[in-house]
Formats: sequence, structure tokens, C-alpha cells
Amino acid sequence: MEKPPKLNFPPIKLRATEQNGRTMVFDAVRNMFVVLTPEEWVRRHLVEFLINSCNVPLRSIVEEYPVEFNSMAQRADVVVMSSEAQPLILAECKAPEITINQDTLLQASRYNAVVQAQYIIITNGLKHYCYELSVEGYRQMNCFPKFR
Repeated sequence: MEKPPKLNFPPIKLRATEQNGRTMVFDAVRNMFVVLTPEEWVRRHLVEFLINSCNVPLRSIVEEYPVEFNSMAQRADVVVMSSEAQPLILAECKAPEITINQDTLLQASRYNAVVQAQYIIITNGLKHYCYELSVEGYRQMNCFPKFR
């Protein structure tokens, strides 16, 4: 991966190494090194932001959360579990060059039809959108949810 772009998140420090010509970064959630792709760059920033700015405990975060939709195995990028072990936040990360649009929200809402989290976050690292699930549907929020 070329030099990653500056994102609309606070700067983070990553543990990185080279392996077979690829940059690998340490993922504290999965406790392993993963390939640094553009989407992973966004995910690492989002996770650090959730921990440091939204008070989400590291142990409450699940990455690559399995979601079965129409009998097909899918994965939500990040799911934050509540203290009662129920999904609270579902986040979908895209690479910075991917435009966040209605299709992105539809993808996240399809996953959330299964997961049933109270909040959805979609981000490409440059633009972030947060939604709260209500009786009327999804209501856009003007900030990230805080962990209770």
C-alpha cells in the first residue's frame, strides 16, 4: 500500500512490519497482524476513535462480525457489543477513495436487519455518517454515539 491518506480522525500510532512485501499492522481487537489495505487503514482509525473518543472498551469490539443474509455468509466490519452482550453499534468501513452513498447505507442496513444494533456508522475515513434505529426507521445523528 502506498503512503496512506490523512483521514478525518485523530492520528493514531500503529505497530507495523513488512511481510512478503506487504505492510502488516497490529490489530489489538483480533490480537494479530493484518494486511494494511485502504479499508483496514480506515478500520484501524475508527476502532481507535471508538475507544478513545466514544468510551468503547476494547473487549466490546468485534471485527469481521458474521452476518448471514439471504443464506449468504457476510461480515460486518465492526460491531460494538453492549455490556449485556447485545450488538449496540454496527460500523461499515470503506476505503477513502470509495464514495459513501445510498448503497453503502443499504448494505449496512441489510446487515443490521440481522444484527439489530441500535446505531449504524458508515465511514470512508473522510466522511462519517451515524444513524440511530428508531420506530420510524433510521434517524441521522450529528455525532458518534457514546458508549454507555
